[in-house]
Amino acid sequence: MDKVLRNKRAIFIFTAPAALLFLAIMLIPIICAVGLSFCDWNSIGVPKFIGLKNFVEMFTADSVMLTAVKNSLFIVVFSLITQQTIGLLIAAVLSTKGTKCRNFFKNVYYLPCVISSAALALLFSFLFNPNIGINALLAKAGIKGPMWLMDASGFIPLGMWVIGGVAAWQYMGSSMMLYMAAIAGISDSYYEAAEIDGAGKLQQFRHITLPLIKPMAKISITMSCIGSLKFFDLIYNMTKGGPSHKTEVLASHLYNQYQNVCSSSSIVPFPL
Repeated sequence: MDKVLRNKRAIFIFTAPAALLFLAIMLIPIICAVGLSFCDWNSIGVPKFIGLKNFVEMFTADSVMLTAVKNSLFIVVFSLITQQTIGLLIAAVLSTKGTKCRNFFKNVYYLPCVISSAALALLFSFLFNPNIGINALLAKAGIKGPMWLMDASGFIPLGMWVIGGVAAWQYMGSSMMLYMAAIAGISDSYYEAAEIDGAGKLQQFRHITLPLIKPMAKISITMSCIGSLKFFDLIYNMTKGGPSHKTEVLASHLYNQYQNVCSSSSIVPFPL
């Protein structure tokens, strides 16, 4: 194996197919999209270079774009705080020796990750419907429930908090699995030495577990940020960006408003 790894020709032969596939499917379309974002093009004629005009109009002529950017950044921050924190805590608890029904709870927490986002959106749309679901239960207790998905007031509308909570519930299992894998790779000798020195569980978690799972934390945080910027399914199926475009994110706004492939907004998620 070492001989193969030292052979540059063998390395090139094995990596060339994947590199060509990435170049053809990912890199070239991205470069073309960036180039076309500086042009005026109707998908039929010859692209006409117009400089930064598309970008200027995107933020000045389109009043919804800033709302979409704000909501996308909110989803990123909210997902990082909730998914990473809850996923890490669950992973730490389930990785503790002597935890009963460990595999059962691991499967329960991970199950939402494999369920279709469209199906979950439909389920929670009924649950947060103003006339049925949670509000129906509150009405029996004499409490008038809020307009969960239809409330457009506030800097961050209530609907965005609800959708963010649903996303956190769905994807915290993914973070949990990553952190459990990282914790499983930590040698028991570290914890045994800490116990001999009189360290408690919290001290072991702070001084042993957290430092040793930093590489996995970087991967989990990166994946969470990428997934949040591509966030679309729950938004489109629960609110379709409404009411009054208050719950639009970059992906839903792109889908609803910019069908022209040369639109500069099509590459906004990349720098973000």
